[in-house]
Amino acid sequence: MDKKIIRLSKSCIGEQEKKAVLKVLENEFLGMGEEVKKFENELSNYFNRQAICVVNGTSALQLALQSIGIKRGDEVLVPSLTYLASFQAISATGAKPISCDIDQESLIIDINDAKKRVTKKTKCIMPVFYSGGVGNLDEIYNFSSEFGLRVVEDAAHAFGTKYKNKLIGSFGDISCFSFDGIKNITSGEGGCVVTNDEKAIAAIKDLRLLGIKNDTEKRFENKRSWVFDVKDQGWRYHMSNIMAAIGSVQLKRFEDFSIKRKKLANYYDKKLSSENYVKLIYRDFNSVVPHIYPIRLDKKIDRETVRDTLAKKGIQTGIHYYPNHLLSKYKSKNIFLPITENIFPELLTLPMHPDLDKKNVEYVCEELKKAIKQNNNKDGKSFN
Repeated sequence: MDKKIIRLSKSCIGEQEKKAVLKVLENEFLGMGEEVKKFENELSNYFNRQAICVVNGTSALQLALQSIGIKRGDEVLVPSLTYLASFQAISATGAKPISCDIDQESLIIDINDAKKRVTKKTKCIMPVFYSGGVGNLDEIYNFSSEFGLRVVEDAAHAFGTKYKNKLIGSFGDISCFSFDGIKNITSGEGGCVVTNDEKAIAAIKDLRLLGIKNDTEKRFENKRSWVFDVKDQGWRYHMSNIMAAIGSVQLKRFEDFSIKRKKLANYYDKKLSSENYVKLIYRDFNSVVPHIYPIRLDKKIDRETVRDTLAKKGIQTGIHYYPNHLLSKYKSKNIFLPITENIFPELLTLPMHPDLDKKNVEYVCEELKKAIKQNNNKDGKSFN
C-alpha cells in the first residue's frame, strides 16, 4: 500500500456542494436568507419537529440553555468526558457545569453518579452522545423527571442515530447537533437546535440574531429589520446562506454517508475483536451512525508510542477527549471521577469518514496490531 495519509477525519465534499455554493455566490446574498430557510425546513421534515439553524454546535448548546432560562447561579450536570464545547456552552450562560462520571461500558453519563451531584441549584442535565452512542435514554429522562430537570442533549456525534427505532432529535426535550467540517453531515461550520418547545423555539430564533424580535422572518425574505426591539442578550449566531447550501446537499447525501460509516465501524469491530490489548466500545451499528471510532488500549501499551508508530505509517489518530474536570477553568477539589480518569489514558481514536474503504481499515488494523506487538514489553494484564 502506498504512503498516502489516512486522515483521522475529513470533510466529504463533491461537485454538488460546490455548485450549490457557487449558486449562492452568484446570487450575491451570502448572509442568512432563503437558503437557511430551505435548510431549516428540510431538517424539520427530517426530524418531524422544528429545527433552528445556528452558526455551530457550541452556539446551539448555549442558545438552547439560554432559551430555557439557564443563567448565573444555576448548575448543569454534564459528563467530563466530552469536548470542551459542552462545558464552554454552559459557562457562557453564567451557569456552572457540574462534572459527572461515565458508565464503564457505554461511556455515557452515569446517572447514579449524577444523582449524587444534584443540588437546589441543579436545573438541567446535558447527556453527551459520545461517538454516536446514547446509552440508556429512558434512564436519563426518568432521572430528569424525578428531579424536575430540563434535558439538553449534546447530539453533536449522533446525527442519524436511532434509539429504540426513533431518530435522535425526533423526540425528547431539546437536541443540539453540530455540522462542522468533520461531522456526519457538514455545512462547513453550523449546527441546529431541535425541539417541540414553542417558547424555546421563539427565543432561539431571536437570540441568534442579537435578540432582535422577529428578525428571522425578515431574513428569510432576504431583508432585515430596521426598527426593532430587544429584550434579552443576543448573539451573532445565525447561519449563512453559503453554509446552508452545503448542508442541504449533505442532508440529501446522508443516507450514503450513514451506510458507509456503519460498514466501516462494523469492519473495524470484526478486525479488532480478537486483539488481546484492545477493548472495543460497544455500539449497535444498526442504530448508531458513528462520528468517530474510539477504542481502548490496554494500559500495558504506551498510547503515545503507538500513535507515533502509526503516524510514521501515514495513519492519523486522535484522543477523544481530555476530561474537562482536569482543566484549570473547571477543576474542583471535590471532584473525583474514577471511571473517567481510568478510561481516558486508554482511549485512542482511529480514522473514520465516508471516504475510507475496507482496504484502509485493514491497513489501519494491521499496523495497529504491529505497533501493539512492538510495544508489548511491560508488566500488566491484557483486557482479554
